[in-house]
Amino acid sequence: MRIAICSDIHDNIWKLESALPGMNRANALIFCGDFCAPFTLVQLARGFEGPVHAVFGNNDGDQRLLLQKAGEVGNAELHGLFAELEIGGVRIAVVHYPEIARGLAASGHYDVVCYGHDHTLHEERVGDTLLLNPGEIMGRFGRSTYMLLDADTRTVTVHDIE
Repeated sequence: MRIAICSDIHDNIWKLESALPGMNRANALIFCGDFCAPFTLVQLARGFEGPVHAVFGNNDGDQRLLLQKAGEVGNAELHGLFAELEIGGVRIAVVHYPEIARGLAASGHYDVVCYGHDHTLHEERVGDTLLLNPGEIMGRFGRSTYMLLDADTRTVTVHDIE
């Protein structure tokens, strides 16, 4: 089983459109916050063929409408500020903020902890936990990326978006 992980779209619907075919090689998708507008959540959920699990970021302004749109598209679950998931036998925590993610990884309660916010691609082992930031879809700092996690081998590949 493969899990796509992405973050920080910030309404760059053009980069998101380019990323979706590659992310559709996964069975599930994790989003680490900062859609910004509800139409971006709709594009992500309609463009991804499997379940989408998302958390709020600090730039997700209309949270009520984001929740409403997540319910309407049918395959998206907006978990609030924190998600605790089990996908393909992998225990996963998802938050937007790196300082919270680091603490969750250090707890040892999860196999994988995913975060966003600082737009910085990051992969690190904290004890037995994989701490991941997929970078940004937005491309504000030059590189647009997402990750694919192989749930069986717990290996990660980084994919650049043209």
